[in-house]
Amino acid sequence: MADIKIAVLDDYMKIADSLADWTSLPGNVHTDFFTEKLPEGTDARATALADYDVLVLTRERTPLPRDLLERLPKLKFIASPEMHNRMLDFDYCRDKGIPVCGTTPRPSPTFELTWALILALAKNVTIDDRAMRDGQWQTVVGTEIRNKTLGVIGLGRIGSEVAKVGNAFGMNVIAWSENMTAERAEECGTTLVSKDDLFRQSDYVVVMVIQSDRTIGLVGAHEIGLMKPNAYLVNPARGPIVDEAALLEALKHNRIAGAGLDVYAEEPLPADHPFRGLPNTVLMPHVAGFTKEHYAHWYNGMLEDVRSWLDGTVINEIHGSGIVAARV
Repeated sequence: MADIKIAVLDDYMKIADSLADWTSLPGNVHTDFFTEKLPEGTDARATALADYDVLVLTRERTPLPRDLLERLPKLKFIASPEMHNRMLDFDYCRDKGIPVCGTTPRPSPTFELTWALILALAKNVTIDDRAMRDGQWQTVVGTEIRNKTLGVIGLGRIGSEVAKVGNAFGMNVIAWSENMTAERAEECGTTLVSKDDLFRQSDYVVVMVIQSDRTIGLVGAHEIGLMKPNAYLVNPARGPIVDEAALLEALKHNRIAGAGLDVYAEEPLPADHPFRGLPNTVLMPHVAGFTKEHYAHWYNGMLEDVRSWLDGTVINEIHGSGIVAARV
């Protein structure tokens, strides 16, 4: 039997080999783990991946457009976490008969980190932590979140969880998205308001919509300009949804109180990015949905996808944004 080479991409945390037993695959299968971002440029990436039969993706980190896929002559199978991936050219894969398979849904932990960001901002956790390590004591005063207004942009499966916790904290929760109904808002314990009113009224604005052509730049200079000077913006969704230049200007000039960010227009965030030097930010490295439990679910699911494909059966196949039946 011919050898099969698997590339597990973008394993920045260096955990893919420990959370799933890749050695359980047949002896002719060899797995390499790419723990650094692939080099920039189609030529360099094509060279790095040209010898691989299978790509295992870690979320939407490395774009796989047609011009790159066309230069991977041995590629026969792709495994991707969840049942969607906006960085992959599905049309090319279908044209070439390359199955793309995902993993079964699992509740996202993103809302947990969202609340870590909100509370860190309200209680000055990162500021006081740094001060304590420098030998200081009680340098800033925090605020309470009870009776404050929480504005949630998007009430999907994660946004609705954020709203639920806001209610538990005794906050006034309001919400908006382009297609939201008053009934959906009420169902989630929130009040539907206009987009402008959400930004005007909220003490904490949380971005909870997915990235699409409609949502890129959804939070721009106009929206940020409506926010109160003591309000905070929290974005654990996707970087391009918020206009980074407009947010930087507002933060630099203290037009808003601060921001809690887990996602950025460019990832990994460059070492010299201005966000890193702003004292009124709490920054995380895009880890809201990436817990040990979530990674284990993804990697073991993709391992099963690969194992089934090697056995001649395609399971959990992604067809656009949905699932098609398993096929032999």
